[in-house]
Amino acid sequence: MTTNHLSIAIAQIAPIVGDIEGNIERIRQGRAAAAVGGADLVVFCELVVSGYPPEDLVQKPGFQRACRDAVETLAAETGDGGPAIIIGAPWVEEGSLYNGVFLLDAGKIAAVRYKVRLPNYGVFDEPRRFTPGPAFPEPTHFRGVKLGLMVCEDMWLPGAGEALRDAGAEILIVPHGSPFRETANAERTDAARERSMATGLPIIFVNQLAGQDEILFEGASFIMNSDGKVLYRAPQFLDGVFHTDWEKQNGHWVCMDGPSHDWADGPELTYRAVTMAVRDYVEKNRFKGVVIGLSGGVDSALTAAIAVDALGADRVHCVMMPSRYTSEESLADAEACANSLGVSYRSISIEPGVAAFDEMMAPAFHNLESDTTEENIQSRLRGVILMALSNKFGDMVLTTGNKSEMSVGYATLYGDMNGGYNPLKDIYKTQVFSLCRWRNDHHALDLKGPKGPVIPDRIITKPPSAELREDQKDEDSLPPYEQLDEILECLVEREMSVGEIAARGFDEGVVRRMEHLLYVAEYKRRQAPPGPKVTAVNFGRDRRYPITNGWRDR
Repeated sequence: MTTNHLSIAIAQIAPIVGDIEGNIERIRQGRAAAAVGGADLVVFCELVVSGYPPEDLVQKPGFQRACRDAVETLAAETGDGGPAIIIGAPWVEEGSLYNGVFLLDAGKIAAVRYKVRLPNYGVFDEPRRFTPGPAFPEPTHFRGVKLGLMVCEDMWLPGAGEALRDAGAEILIVPHGSPFRETANAERTDAARERSMATGLPIIFVNQLAGQDEILFEGASFIMNSDGKVLYRAPQFLDGVFHTDWEKQNGHWVCMDGPSHDWADGPELTYRAVTMAVRDYVEKNRFKGVVIGLSGGVDSALTAAIAVDALGADRVHCVMMPSRYTSEESLADAEACANSLGVSYRSISIEPGVAAFDEMMAPAFHNLESDTTEENIQSRLRGVILMALSNKFGDMVLTTGNKSEMSVGYATLYGDMNGGYNPLKDIYKTQVFSLCRWRNDHHALDLKGPKGPVIPDRIITKPPSAELREDQKDEDSLPPYEQLDEILECLVEREMSVGEIAARGFDEGVVRRMEHLLYVAEYKRRQAPPGPKVTAVNFGRDRRYPITNGWRDR
């Protein structure tokens, strides 16, 4: 049977790693929605059955069997005359574990193809778990059309796409688990363009939508024609089933209609990505809500805004924990921010705890000057209070440290680092300010918080301070954040040497000191809570430096 028309639905859904039964139901719902729209075929993302990335969970034999059973169950259900489906799942064949993609149609597994290119960089370490598929895959026959099924990385590198073209493929369909980063959309479309131009074939790019621990997937599926132009776009951060219509013209398949959504960039893109990350982490781990130490500073204010936009104000609980060093401005600003966001707010002074510690430690600290020890005690008292509230009421603590602080170790272990998740972990301080300004001026469909300004302007404009001693300012011991963040980006994202950075106009002594702080803070970062990856190199899966490290630039 041949056809000159196909209706192909893109199912941009949010599977949960390990929730095989739930993922099967999500696939069923997607297929049912595609059927209502008259789809012949519905395409889901990479490893949608298991959720992506399953990490070492995929090596458990019981998990492998459950994934296989799920694929076979779904295959049988396609015998009802409804749309065929393309899904991804781990698959064991003759003792080897593959990252597989399957065409399920007419009650059976009509085709199986395996991922050829297994990435081993950044957040990926797939060769640890999977076996690569055959280097020269064959097209998959579907209703007289030869489909070129590839999985994620196979689109990004030459080889599989060209082999499929040479074997007669007419449309390339690529289920993806392509993680979010601020430059991802341009990188994806560039890679797809290379394949479409090299093969002369259109591409259906289907991406996952999910926050999975530190890795995010924002959707943004698309259709690209054979000359490298993106024709149709599914939305970012929103799930759904999106229909595309295809016709065969002059021997070539052309997409005639599909979803048309604008894609965000800049601060909006980052803000909405982090909001999705918080929402999914809290929801998927079944926390009631979150508790945040609201200091009157910019980091905690932004964290609170993100939390409200992710969960709704009724699930966000903010606490001001003043000391003798807390300014009247900070007290007023924290309360104003809480009121603007509509969250519950309370104040618990740490002064009785500070006095108790002073008395307890007096014999040991006799005749010694106060220093960062006493500052850290204040921070740790606040951490104890937040964890006590978390334990008592079941809300998870969100920490508020940004990437600039995490880079140079300006965070207190068992103090302001206490918590379950850190929304700002991969966001530099200068980005924090831009995200606050964006949120005060904008809103989006996927944000649950109120429209209009929610972060008082004075929080954004006043000099940053931890307020752990009299008249303290961050710039007392750090370069201005505009300089610091540029130096850190050179050190972390670009792996540049001290000399190379100094050649950009920075003081070599300052750069060398920042490099030293970066290295010696590694032990703190190993004990930090997870947070969403938004830059090219995050602290975690992307950057795995030794704690014991004698290297310095010479």
